[in-house]
Amino acid sequence: MIIIAIISLGIIGAAGALLLYVVSKKFEVYEDPRIAQVQEVLPGANCGGCGYPGCSGFAGACVKADSLDGLLCPVGGAPVMSKVAAILGKEAKAAEPMVAVVRCNGTCQARPKTNTYDGTKSCAIATSLYGGETGCSFGCLGYGDCVKACNFDAIHINPETGIATVDEEKCTSCGACVKACPKNIIELRKKGPKSRRIFVSCVNKDKGAVARKACSNACIGCGKCAKECPFEAITVENNVAYIDFNKCRMCRKCVAVCPTGAIHELNFPPRKEPAPEAAKEAVAAKPQAATTAENKEESKNQQ
Repeated sequence: MIIIAIISLGIIGAAGALLLYVVSKKFEVYEDPRIAQVQEVLPGANCGGCGYPGCSGFAGACVKADSLDGLLCPVGGAPVMSKVAAILGKEAKAAEPMVAVVRCNGTCQARPKTNTYDGTKSCAIATSLYGGETGCSFGCLGYGDCVKACNFDAIHINPETGIATVDEEKCTSCGACVKACPKNIIELRKKGPKSRRIFVSCVNKDKGAVARKACSNACIGCGKCAKECPFEAITVENNVAYIDFNKCRMCRKCVAVCPTGAIHELNFPPRKEPAPEAAKEAVAAKPQAATTAENKEESKNQQ
């Protein structure tokens, strides 16, 4: 009986093993070995900034795609994409580096509080309840949802202004802070040559007088910047100006005409101050004096 039982169990085990083998082959999912190779050169941040669920998802998308156009690892940037292209035998087009920009300049001085929020310190929760502690319902709340979302310690709340500030040296343009901000004031923009860029640091859609009353640094939608721009890079919609970084040539003419200082210029050299009027008059007077002296000499020679 024992021998029969042993033989029976052996047959059942063998049949089960054979069945499992057949099933595994039937439903086997083939994975291209290049996916693992691509994943090895990726930074492994799993931030989702590429638009895929983690680095493994991005690696799979790169392998399956016919070309790498539109595919970019924001954390690794061009160096990583060059390695990916080398593994897959494809060409990776150079992409301009991006950086997160906080489009709010409503400091504590410019945007005084009208009430006090005593709830959970979360921008998402506070936004679902009401507009905020100031008269501007569009600006930064300063509760740090973006700070918590950033895996690279690249964004912090400035204690003096109460506004989120981005450390561009640490920012990888993964876009986590953009998704975390319920006010939609954080935007990915081109980093620009020498990290120079110009943008409207305001998203207030209220009419000019209302916006200015709530925040002295607000864009009032006057349109002076749009009229001044020779490249048609500025549009004014819903009472607020926006600069298209793809069209902007950074001439800075718009900055000079903005009456509220809502347009910011970053990392530019100081502007050359115009010569004082007195100096201009002195420069203009010198040629006149020289001409007068020459006329006198000519008169003497004629006499």
